[in-house]
Amino acid sequence: MKRSGIATASLLGVAGVFLTLWTFPVLWALLTSFKSERDVLAYPPTLIFTPTLGNYRDVLFGATTILPNLISSFVVATFTTVLTMLLAIPAAYALARLNLPGKRAGGFYILATQMLPPVGLIIPYFLFLQKIGWLDSYKGMTLIYLTFSLPFAIWLLVSYFEDIPREMEEAALIDRAGRMRAFLYVVLPQVRGGIAVTVIFVFLNAWNEFLFAVVLGGNNVRQVTVAMFNFISVEQTLWAKLAAAAIVTMAPVILLGLFAQRHIVKGLTVGAVKGGGRR
Repeated sequence: MKRSGIATASLLGVAGVFLTLWTFPVLWALLTSFKSERDVLAYPPTLIFTPTLGNYRDVLFGATTILPNLISSFVVATFTTVLTMLLAIPAAYALARLNLPGKRAGGFYILATQMLPPVGLIIPYFLFLQKIGWLDSYKGMTLIYLTFSLPFAIWLLVSYFEDIPREMEEAALIDRAGRMRAFLYVVLPQVRGGIAVTVIFVFLNAWNEFLFAVVLGGNNVRQVTVAMFNFISVEQTLWAKLAAAAIVTMAPVILLGLFAQRHIVKGLTVGAVKGGGRR
């Protein structure tokens, strides 16, 4: 019991250290967002100051507002997520459950796309969008994001489909349910947790992406990750406003994570539970 208690305490201590390292930058940014620029630059840093909401007013409603950029990011991330899931779910099901010609080659291609460095694709993507007239447009950004979010989503979903016992689907087929009805009413409900996890990751990747946004976007589609650089210049960096913009940018993602928390936990643990059952 003593050894077990020591091991538990050690594990909790390590977890506490990692949690502190993860939360400290967020808490520091939250604290900075309520400071004036003078308090931010004070040395040594002070924890006692007069809080202000001026940074949030400037970020949301002032001359440096990021509201249009938040809308651009939301539109691009939402369309990317919806289109990705509409294509990735049937594709992952087909790779996991059906005997298709070229199945192995398709799986290798999906995995290989995750190894390509994004910076090497910037120029081809730019020239392609410029050629078809989709540069600095929602449909162009969505298309580009789809090229790297779709393989990732398929790769992630295949493992969840493979964990579903084939006997359940075969029983539905024997009862003349048909392949589509068996997929919709038997298989799909079993992978809701995995779909929720995939939706979160795809949305996060599109929401936080910067490299393609800064090169392929412009005045019409200027996402929030690019707009935050308005607070950084050669002369000075407006740290308080930048921190407020960062908190505002993180808020939708945090709310999405809290809303889907139950499904995320279920999706992350379903593979481990099923794997343990096999052993």
